Amino acid sequence: MDIIVARDDAWGIGKDGELLRRISADMKRFRAMTTGNVLIVGRKTLESFPDGNPLPERVNIVLTKNMEYPAEGVVLCHSLEKLPELLHAYEGKGVFVAGGGSIYRQLLPLCRRAYVTHIHAAFPADTSFPSLDKDPDWILVEKGETQEEKGVKFSFDLYENRRFTGK
Repeated sequence: MDIIVARDDAWGIGKDGELLRRISADMKRFRAMTTGNVLIVGRKTLESFPDGNPLPERVNIVLTKNMEYPAEGVVLCHSLEKLPELLHAYEGKGVFVAGGGSIYRQLLPLCRRAYVTHIHAAFPADTSFPSLDKDPDWILVEKGETQEEKGVKFSFDLYENRRFTGK
């Protein structure tokens, strides 16, 4: 299982249920990496997708404690304990944790890699991601080249969890 996230300099990831910035290169990368694979998201993240619908051409697993949650076109998972059993049905597919904040925090220790779009600026945020730079279990293994789109600088960085890699 891997994480995919866009964050700013302060590790902020969202404000009022929205991304801090929409960067088309990041959206294209997200689509390319996750299409044909499995996405794990929380209820609020699902509801932030266009029209609240699951993303197409992916298995969308929604973690929610709400046993009555009415969602179509998704696989509901009501506890972290049941997640490994559920994922077993999708062996051979990539599995990406795609938010929100509490889902990232809960699943971070179980992830091997983190594909991080680093937006080189700070924005007002009400949702954050744990700083991988300060976490001794994570190491930056690939610092992407700085790019710019509509005045916003960003890079695609790769972190690895030392517990899986032994680095």
